Amino acid sequence: MAQHHGVAVQLAAQEAKAWARIGDRRHVEVALDKGRRLLEGMPYPENLDNHFVVDPAKFDFYAMDCYRLVGEDKLARTLAEEVLRAGTDFDGTERSPMRNAEARVTLGVTAAREGDLEQALIMGERALEGDRQSVPSLIMTSRELAAEMRRRYSSEPAAQDYLARLHSLAEQKPGFMPR
Repeated sequence: MAQHHGVAVQLAAQEAKAWARIGDRRHVEVALDKGRRLLEGMPYPENLDNHFVVDPAKFDFYAMDCYRLVGEDKLARTLAEEVLRAGTDFDGTERSPMRNAEARVTLGVTAAREGDLEQALIMGERALEGDRQSVPSLIMTSRELAAEMRRRYSSEPAAQDYLARLHSLAEQKPGFMPR
């Protein structure tokens, strides 16, 4: 039975992400609340390495995406910081490298929206440092940061360099970034 609740939590999170992609903040909140209530009623998972298990940290990751997509930058930033904290061991080893990469992109997007190009570039570059950049969710979030760079900083040389790096990755990994 708990396994089915985990599926229901993931479905609620995916529903929230879908609403976020179309910009419906109210439905995002309804879906996230539904997922949180289901998650709170479940025992803490024993095997966090199981991809299909949803724990509070994974749910925070889903919520982070939703809030970034609907432009709730303060909530997105707070959750991104929590995702990084939960996804990093005390010695600095990353337990969740892909979640951490997306959290860094989220921090880059929120920094760009706040006018902090330097921080946006630092986070964007750090997100791309790993070996697994071709994961579709990282691709999508990197596109969001690229769009913010184009919209807000297209004349800045540092932003142009970052966008050029993304285009270079596109040549190495087809589908990574749109032209």
